[in-house]
Amino acid sequence: MSLFDWFANRQKSEQTTQQGQAEREIADGLWTKCPECGVLAYTKDLQANMMVCADCGHHMRVDSNERIRQLIDPKTWKPLNEELEPLDPLNFRDRKFYKDRIQETQAKTGLKDAVQTGTGLLDGLPVALGVMDFRFMGGSMGSVVGEKLCRLIEYGTQEGLTVIIICASGGARMQEGMLSLMQMAKISGALDLHRQAHLLYIPVLTHPTTGGVTASFAMLGDLILAEPKATIGFAGRRVIEQTLREKLPDDFQTSEYLLQHGFVDAIVPRTQLKKTLAQLISLHQPFFPLDAGPNAHHAMSTQTLVPQN
Repeated sequence: MSLFDWFANRQKSEQTTQQGQAEREIADGLWTKCPECGVLAYTKDLQANMMVCADCGHHMRVDSNERIRQLIDPKTWKPLNEELEPLDPLNFRDRKFYKDRIQETQAKTGLKDAVQTGTGLLDGLPVALGVMDFRFMGGSMGSVVGEKLCRLIEYGTQEGLTVIIICASGGARMQEGMLSLMQMAKISGALDLHRQAHLLYIPVLTHPTTGGVTASFAMLGDLILAEPKATIGFAGRRVIEQTLREKLPDDFQTSEYLLQHGFVDAIVPRTQLKKTLAQLISLHQPFFPLDAGPNAHHAMSTQTLVPQN
C-alpha cells in the first residue's frame, strides 16, 4: 500500500467515525430534524411547541398519549374500556399471522389497539375524548376501535358531554374484513343519537385521515376541524386520477383544499387547538363556565344537563 493510499484510507475512516458520532447524537433524541424544511430543532423546544416546527410550521406526527397531554387538563383524564383488545375471527394471514402482528404492535406501542378513549377536563370543560394512534397498524379501524368509539359516544350522550375524536387513520382494517366495515355504520348510528340529544360532536382531522374513517365519523361532525397540511381523503390519489382520467391539483386531498371546497369548517394549528375547542364548546353550551373547578366533571357525571334558553 502506498503512502497516498494509507492517508486516503485514514481520512475516510475519520470521516466515517465523525459521521457515525453525529448520527448517534441525533439518534439520542437531543435534536430532531424537521422532515419538511430540514432544520434541526432542540427536541425539548420542539416538544414545548407541541411538535410543530418553529421555522416552517410543519406539524409532526404525535402519538395518542401526547395528544391527551396536549388537550386534557392535568390529573383529570379517566380512561374508558381499556381492557378491550382485538381478536382474530377470520384467522387472517398475509405476510404474517394477524395474531402475531397484533402482539408485536401491542408490545411496540404499549396500546391494546389503535384508539384511546376517556373523559377529562379541557380548560375546565368536561368532554368525552377519543384519540386514534397511527403507530398501531396505521391507525386502522377494526372491531375494537369501532366498539371503543361507539361506547365513548354512548357514554357522552348519556352524560351530556361534548364528544371530540382526534382522527388519524389509514382506514378500515383489512385483516378483519367485513367486520371492520361494519364499524362505520355502528359509530354513525351512535353519533346520530348523540345529535338527537342536541349535543356537540367535533372531529379533528390530522395527518393522515383516509379510507373508511373519512367515509364515516370523520365527516359527521357538527364542526369539522383539521390541522394544517393534513392529508384527508377516501381513495388514493392515483386511483382517483385513473378513474377520472385527469390530472388532479397538487394540493388535492389537503386540509387547505378541503377548506376551500367546504368539507372542513376550519384549519386550526395544533398550538391553538385546545383554546379553540374550549371556545367552541363554550359557545355551543354556554352553561359550562371556562373557569370550572375540579368538581365540574363530577357534577357532569351525576346529572343530565339541559341547555339554557
